[in-house]
Amino acid sequence: MVLIVEDDVDLNAAYEMIISSAGYNVKTAFNGQEALETIASGFEPDIIFLDLRMPKMDGIEFLKRYDVPAKNATVVVFSNYDAQAEVDKAFELGADRYVLKARAAPKELIRIIEDIISER
Repeated sequence: MVLIVEDDVDLNAAYEMIISSAGYNVKTAFNGQEALETIASGFEPDIIFLDLRMPKMDGIEFLKRYDVPAKNATVVVFSNYDAQAEVDKAFELGADRYVLKARAAPKELIRIIEDIISER
């Protein structure tokens, strides 16, 4: 199961379409707070694609509240920004991978998912 946390409506929909068309169960959220609510409602993601800069609750705050080590989810940080300090903080809080959105072509998203699954 894949959770996409992305505030851009068009990107959120595109990522959902790409990943679901490859046969994966996908839920989406538009900020960290919605993601936490989705998880609290019983959705247990195996993979979380997480934007860092979002309104209401950004990706860093989400990671602070979502106990990554206690969960079995792999967190892939998405960003359009090459903000090394933010990325480093995300890794400190349990993120596993980092992908620039500009490089997140459909085949790349599916390859990331397949790589994570094969590593488990």
